[in-house]
Amino acid sequence: MSIHAVSPLFVGRARELATLGDALARSRAGSSSTVLVGGEAGVGKTRLIREFTGHGAADTRVLVGGCLELGTEGLPFAPFTAVLRGLVRELGRDAVAELVPGGNARALARLLPEFGEPGKDGPEARARLFEQMLGLLERLAEERPVVLIVEDAHWADRSTRDLLTFLIRYQRTAARLLIAVTYRTDELHRNHPLRPLLAELGRVEWVTRAELRRLTRREAVALAAGILRHEPAAATMDLIYARSEGNPLFVEALLSESGGDEALPESLRDLLLAGVERLPEETQELLRVASAGGQRIEHALLSAVAGLDENALSRALRPAVAGNVLVVDGEGYSFRHALIREALHDDLLPGEHIRLHTRYAEALERDLTILPAPRGAIELAHHWHSAHDSTWALASAWHAASAARKSTAYDEQLRMLSRVLELWDQVPDAAERIGGDRIDVLRQTATVAHLAGEYERSIAMATAALADLDHDADPIRSATLLRQRGLTRYDLSRPGHVEDLRRAAALVPADQPKLRGQVLESLSRMLHRPEDQPERQATARLAMEIGHEVGDINVETHALITYTWGHARYSDMDTQLESFARARRIAHGGDAYNALMRCAISESDALEGAGRHERAAQVAREGAEGARQYGLARTSGTFLAINLAEPLVSLGRWDEALQVIEHALDLAPPAPYRASLQGFAADIALARGQFDRAERLLAASRSVLSRGSFRDQTTLPHLCREIRLPQACGQLEQAVETAARALEEHDLASSSRYAWPVLVTIAQLVSAVVPAGRPLPGEGGQGAAGPLARLALSLLPRLRAFGQELVADGELQQAHRLMFTALTGPLAGSTAGSTAGSTAAAAAPEPDGEAVAWRVKASDLAAGAWEALREPYAEAQCLVPAAQAAFAAGDRQGAAARLTRARDLARELGATPLLEQLDVFGRRARIGGGTPEGPDGQPLGLTARELEVLREVTNGRSNREIAETLVISIKTVSVHVSNILAKLGVATRGEAAATAHRLRLFD
Repeated sequence: MSIHAVSPLFVGRARELATLGDALARSRAGSSSTVLVGGEAGVGKTRLIREFTGHGAADTRVLVGGCLELGTEGLPFAPFTAVLRGLVRELGRDAVAELVPGGNARALARLLPEFGEPGKDGPEARARLFEQMLGLLERLAEERPVVLIVEDAHWADRSTRDLLTFLIRYQRTAARLLIAVTYRTDELHRNHPLRPLLAELGRVEWVTRAELRRLTRREAVALAAGILRHEPAAATMDLIYARSEGNPLFVEALLSESGGDEALPESLRDLLLAGVERLPEETQELLRVASAGGQRIEHALLSAVAGLDENALSRALRPAVAGNVLVVDGEGYSFRHALIREALHDDLLPGEHIRLHTRYAEALERDLTILPAPRGAIELAHHWHSAHDSTWALASAWHAASAARKSTAYDEQLRMLSRVLELWDQVPDAAERIGGDRIDVLRQTATVAHLAGEYERSIAMATAALADLDHDADPIRSATLLRQRGLTRYDLSRPGHVEDLRRAAALVPADQPKLRGQVLESLSRMLHRPEDQPERQATARLAMEIGHEVGDINVETHALITYTWGHARYSDMDTQLESFARARRIAHGGDAYNALMRCAISESDALEGAGRHERAAQVAREGAEGARQYGLARTSGTFLAINLAEPLVSLGRWDEALQVIEHALDLAPPAPYRASLQGFAADIALARGQFDRAERLLAASRSVLSRGSFRDQTTLPHLCREIRLPQACGQLEQAVETAARALEEHDLASSSRYAWPVLVTIAQLVSAVVPAGRPLPGEGGQGAAGPLARLALSLLPRLRAFGQELVADGELQQAHRLMFTALTGPLAGSTAGSTAGSTAAAAAPEPDGEAVAWRVKASDLAAGAWEALREPYAEAQCLVPAAQAAFAAGDRQGAAARLTRARDLARELGATPLLEQLDVFGRRARIGGGTPEGPDGQPLGLTARELEVLREVTNGRSNREIAETLVISIKTVSVHVSNILAKLGVATRGEAAATAHRLRLFD
């Protein structure tokens, strides 16, 4: 009986599938091959085998047999009996007998009665059986490869183990036979007979071992999304992943039968407790006691609570460890799986539950040093709470929050403060017991929620406290809470942050210089509009002076960083770096870790903006490690992951960038940080031609950005992606319309660092719509441009106007400017003239020599700038028009050299669309070794008629319309379309059209 709905997605097992695939490939090639697949119950061994045999082994004969649990020993030869029964059912008894060497299958009668009476007993009978079984498998493999699956080998009896060992050791080298064996690792206690056999077989040359791990959180989310048909809420997934610990069966069961709530499904409970119920009663009783202590319990604490002497305790523990219910963990014990502990704990009677937790709390009250800080204080609070003693639960939670703060354990501190608020109304003298009122608790909770990355919760707590305060009567706490809410709103890109800080500044009394410095520093950070620049600098300088006077290192450092940004220039990075170094020295002197994090964030960001990618990555990486040590991995750490991913993308280290992004996303960062991380992943997906993935990532980012007011550093890169995605998919009209809106709605002149990539993206789009060689309006020639080309060309004047007025601060922006100029023509003051090298002029059917020479020089300058910055993708993009222009100028050797360099860069990056574009150009120009044409010289092996049909498909015509245009039947069109899809390696007409656009087949 199935206890869960199986996810249609198979996740997290690519490596193991590859292992099985490689083993099968070796078998097909005539090499003996065996794979031993281990893993705990529910980890997905059976699903792995099913996926492998259903897809990777489709052309093989798959024979499956499983071992059966029958008391202490399994049923003799059970898997082989099942295999024989299946063969007889498929082929017939006589056909199977004929396959046995010598034609005498009487030995097989020991496994299946259909083969008659077995031969004489004796020492040779067993050998004959083994030889006949191996011979049968080898004869079957002569027809086609055979995959023998033996499942649940942990239940195998001695006879089964012996036959399995014989088959693995003595399979013929030339036989096309793969043996795959699965077993449960959690069933292999120390004396289990399979343990030495696995060790022995592992030393055989053709045997490979693969052990399935539990899923990561990201993989568990994908699994859950497959069941629910949508991604589960983060809070739901946090609970399910914590309870399941990544075991796929448990994830599916918790989702399917309990919806992720607290109730443990009965079917899952039975599975979990099966191993416990086989243990002695005294061991089961001790496990119930241990279950109240948590997933991991120290030996000393268990001893104090259990009330047993050392001998009795050891006697009760030993079967639990031998049976893999508990595992030794340092100086204590852990349950093999959290759900085993949960099932045991849920089985406690109400009175038993209270008594056990009270005993734990009292033991910790007597000696809190049994556990390390802050764990001792946190567990003490947990036990008083579980014992339903509200008074002691509140007081201990308050003290535990303080202990967690000292260890920078912000998530635990938030949990303890939330418990204080939860219990507040149940304890009449709560304020006296903790030495503060409810507003104090709300204020602390708001601060800690911000540090823990729970931004929405922080805003809610601060708002609740402000609602209960009389701002005039209590200006200090009011200003403190307004500052906290303003900071959190700013980090969440929510409106109202500046207003909160201005109100706070107005409330701070004159006799509170430290608080005034904090508020002014925060306010200066929020002022980003160009018109606010004078106020920003003056406020930052004042806050810096106040911080220095009162000895507030955090304020002084943050204000210095803000002031540095206010007059920073990417072309003068040394001065900026000196200021950041000074800020770091100040922060180090006072151990101001929050300020140190901002130093790392700001310096890495500035370095990246200046094009110093390697150094930017190094600073961000070091900062992220510091964030982890300070307990800020989810907030400052994931922000620094953004600052690390960006230079890695620039440097072309895309796989490394994706690893950084995936690790950061696993930490469930705040929504704005998540959107930025997904944006960089979308950039890589677009460049590699993974357009479906790019669309999913972009949609996720879009949903976040629609709920806030974000700065240019977030919105403008997103805008580039909104243009590039439809362009890559062949939806040029949508891309051009998006670009037109961008030029109308965005003030690109206010942020040159992020505006230049937008201008370049739009210029690339215009060049794609109106490539070189196409006649333009007013030029006559072969006809007027279509409406899409006219719309694209209408963007050029405004685009060039932006380029003219936008500064290029630093080498990175100068490289963008060179790239933009190469695409759109020289800006004012250029000796080549304002039109001779422009997209319009360069697109003339027969460009003059001066214009072509200019294009070669401009593109080479841009490519050289990107090469100097070590940005391979941008360099390769510039080398494309450089090669095309060189070819147009008659320099075939120069064109080939540029083409070869671009192709090498694109291939190393895995930039498939760019590589395809380069191959098409090389093939057309017959230079650079492009992808071979078909036998008739047509691109991609398409016939002349198929090219005609593809042209019409690209124009959006239906089969009926194509048939009428080309005067052929609809059925013939359908055949041509099917052939086109197959030759292009795409699944839909839209993908075929996108490929044609990308390769410029009809330009």
